[in-house]
Amino acid sequence: MANALDRIRVGSAPDSWGVWFPDDPQQVPWERFLDEVAQAGYPWIELGPYGYLPTDPARLTDEIAKRELKVSAGTVFTGLHRGPSVWESTWEHVSQVAALTQAMDAKHLVVIPSFWRDDKTAEILEPPELTGEQWAHLTKGMERLGHEVKEAYGLDIVVHPHADTHIDTEDHVERFLDSTDSELVNLCLDTGHYAYCGGDSVKLIETYGERIGYLHLKQVDPEILADVVANEVPFGPAVQRGVMCEPPTGVPELGPVLEAAQKLGVELFAIVEQDMYPCEPDRPLPIAERTRKFLRSCGA
Repeated sequence: MANALDRIRVGSAPDSWGVWFPDDPQQVPWERFLDEVAQAGYPWIELGPYGYLPTDPARLTDEIAKRELKVSAGTVFTGLHRGPSVWESTWEHVSQVAALTQAMDAKHLVVIPSFWRDDKTAEILEPPELTGEQWAHLTKGMERLGHEVKEAYGLDIVVHPHADTHIDTEDHVERFLDSTDSELVNLCLDTGHYAYCGGDSVKLIETYGERIGYLHLKQVDPEILADVVANEVPFGPAVQRGVMCEPPTGVPELGPVLEAAQKLGVELFAIVEQDMYPCEPDRPLPIAERTRKFLRSCGA
């Protein structure tokens, strides 16, 4: 048995059930997700795309309470590198999600930067590299978001480096952290996305430990990833090829990641997210149960 990781709180998310959109006929109904995530042994969940789970706080509280679940975070997508002109539309979306997240007694809001390449069609929407001015918009915008979300809703934002966004590689992640205030902005380290973009999660935790506010546990299949990188396959089709795989078959090894996180000496959520969109409705539960068992073997 591995050392007890008593500071790590394990959960899962709609993403591990193939849910990417608020409403999609290919996705499992929300009731089934809640039933199965509880059955698999995860006490914590994320809200997933806003509108997938019920958005009425009283109803959602009732639905999660009867399954003995709790919410760790909500998620928003943002394009703050575009500058002050997008602030109002961003805030409208953020405040909706933040209000529900707060009503669920969660303390985190996961913030994902917008895609430069369409994750369905592969259309290049913007250059993959930001200009200096866009970097300034991005970092100042995230600091403002962190400040406003804390003031209005009492939540901490954790920015999620993500494939096919401007915060992806080690260079971009470090530049982002070096140019933002840790009082306002910290990181949701997604081990799969970081590996997908060539980063080393253990090294990031050891180097920027005070900035790690939240974890997403995910692995990539190195063989599929090599092909994805060589052929410049966009993220959506890469997921359909199975680039995000079931632990412990991929990289990075999650045991050392969790041990490095435990050493930080703070309470951290570690939410399992195995991207599988679209997926057969009967696939997620057995994978979720095996993954939970695997994480227990790591001491989580």
